[in-house]
Amino acid sequence: MTLCFLVGLAWALVFSPADYQQGDTVRIMYVHVPAAWMALFVYLNLALAGASLLIWRHPLAGVAAEACAPIGACFTFLALATGSLWGKPMWGTWWVWDARLTSVLILFFLYLGYMALTNAFEDQERGRRAGAVLALVGVINLPIIKFSVDWWNTLHQPASISRIGTPAIHSSMLWPLLIMALAFTFFFIVVLIQRMRGELVAARLRALGRLSVEGR
Repeated sequence: MTLCFLVGLAWALVFSPADYQQGDTVRIMYVHVPAAWMALFVYLNLALAGASLLIWRHPLAGVAAEACAPIGACFTFLALATGSLWGKPMWGTWWVWDARLTSVLILFFLYLGYMALTNAFEDQERGRRAGAVLALVGVINLPIIKFSVDWWNTLHQPASISRIGTPAIHSSMLWPLLIMALAFTFFFIVVLIQRMRGELVAARLRALGRLSVEGR
């Protein structure tokens, strides 16, 4: 993970060329785009964990979903913040109620809503199930974010990488972008595991505390 970050940042900030239109401002892309990808990817994982909790009642599903939420919220906030920094010199404004920007903002609120809802119940399992329902309902926002630039007239540029066989971005920019995306993915996996491990340890301590109280 650390190696990917070091290589990706060095390549992105030092060795990759400036854009002929955007100049060095384009370097924000190397953080903004991976953060936006991860915001969607983490939410998809959150929803899948919620589905596993509701359908199969997997014992780790609720833990995984709760662990995903703050990580995804951070990625989404980072995408919104860097998008504003990028938008100011490109569009002349920090924010517009563009379809892509608005749907990503809704995604951020979905993360916050999930965290608030899961903590609104004294019974942890009830909170996790309620949050899982919200997460599954919110999945409808993911294709809206993805295809908003195709469905509506927006200021946001269309996809440059997902075109099959012909990405509209030069390899000198594409490779550091992909390395940064890989670094962000590794970061998510490491933090997710650490958060899940911490929650499992906390659950064991709570159980031991209840047993000690009952034994008195």
